Amino acid sequence: MNQKEITEKFISDKLLSSVDALSTDKTSKTLRILELYDEFTKGHPVNKVALAQKYHVDERSIQRDIDEIRIFLSEVLADGRDDECKILYSKAEKCFRMEKNKSSKMSNSQILAVSKIILESRAFPVEEVNEILQKMVDSCVPAESMKLVQELIGNERFHYVGIQKESLQDKLWEIGLAIHEKNLLNIDYCKGSSKRDKIKRVVAPVSILFSEYYFYLNAFIMEKNEEGRYRRKYDFPAIFRLDRIENYKKCKESFVERGSERFEEGEFRKRVQFMYGGDLQRVLIKFYGENPEPITDRLPTAAIMEQGPDYFIIKAEVYGKGILMWLLSQGKKVELLSPESLRLEMKESIEEMLKLYQE
Repeated sequence: MNQKEITEKFISDKLLSSVDALSTDKTSKTLRILELYDEFTKGHPVNKVALAQKYHVDERSIQRDIDEIRIFLSEVLADGRDDECKILYSKAEKCFRMEKNKSSKMSNSQILAVSKIILESRAFPVEEVNEILQKMVDSCVPAESMKLVQELIGNERFHYVGIQKESLQDKLWEIGLAIHEKNLLNIDYCKGSSKRDKIKRVVAPVSILFSEYYFYLNAFIMEKNEEGRYRRKYDFPAIFRLDRIENYKKCKESFVERGSERFEEGEFRKRVQFMYGGDLQRVLIKFYGENPEPITDRLPTAAIMEQGPDYFIIKAEVYGKGILMWLLSQGKKVELLSPESLRLEMKESIEEMLKLYQE
């Protein structure tokens, strides 16, 4: 190899080395900005000095990265999105944070209230409720309030005991899709703790509700008519506790809700107590007291028919006999006036209870 060839090879190697270095620098900068943006979106504080040491660059490089993220955010806002985000510097913390438009977040009081409701529901396993609460706090609570909110729910969160031992998230979502797509479901349902109580049903799922610690599926029990087509067996929906549905599978058939057949879950919830299904019936209740709120709060369909000096006559619409459980819990404050069949059943229940306390 002559001198000219050696020189040309040396120049070529240098150029290739420079291109590789430039490419590596560009790649490392891109990854650095992406990692930085990820830290911001997670609500983590970003310290410029610490990052410069981590990535082996000077602080000006980190500042340029932050400025580029700010430009990106401003361009996003220019496209009309209303979830405004800004990168702000806190002198007290000596770090940068991403702050979202507070109008797009839940307020401190809202996040605290929802957290308390979730904890009170006891509807999720411990690991799941911790994950849900953490995500809510991280994504909704302003950074400066995170510690306070965590402290306000900390003790209740520490002592939380969930009713459910296994996650229902997949089951909730998959059955929810069946409701949306109006697919019939073939289910294996365990009515009690014994495996012998297991039954099979083909159902038309219409809603998922939550009540007293559990999720429930409202579904019409279906049976085939003489033509081999599925039809509703009853005019009212059955209620299945979601955690007791052991197996479920979509059928090939779908169902159609026509006009008056359309299920209104909001109206149903107004009329059901303790998720006991049954025929729709009208009850007449006499409440002894000066304030009927215990009745009107519990029964959304309640209407005051008569008011006396120390009593109220109230009518309401309810499904099934779950109303008896609640009326019995009210002791001598309430008297069920009608229907007569339900009044007789309540009387028999009270007599059976009394026997437990007689010698």
